[in-house]
Amino acid sequence: MSLFLVEYTYAPEKNPQRDEVRSDHRAWLADLVSRSIVLSSGPFADGNGALIIVDAADADTVSLLFTHDPFAIADLIEKVRITEWVPVLGQFSA
Repeated sequence: MSLFLVEYTYAPEKNPQRDEVRSDHRAWLADLVSRSIVLSSGPFADGNGALIIVDAADADTVSLLFTHDPFAIADLIEKVRITEWVPVLGQFSA
């Protein structure tokens, strides 16, 4: 498996809608954490996006998986960037 960084960028004008869907979004992520697919996730301190670390076979798998995020289904993500990541030191390194 490989690690991928999923970076969300949010549109500020959709903050109220995200607040309404946030509990479903976090429950969806929590399920992925319990299955060791998502290793860590959280919003950026400025509230303009989030970073999710994913353990998956390839970027296409990650892309397809994240179409099921309640935020994505509700069209609450302005931009998604998926980047393969190769950690060499620290907690996530092999």
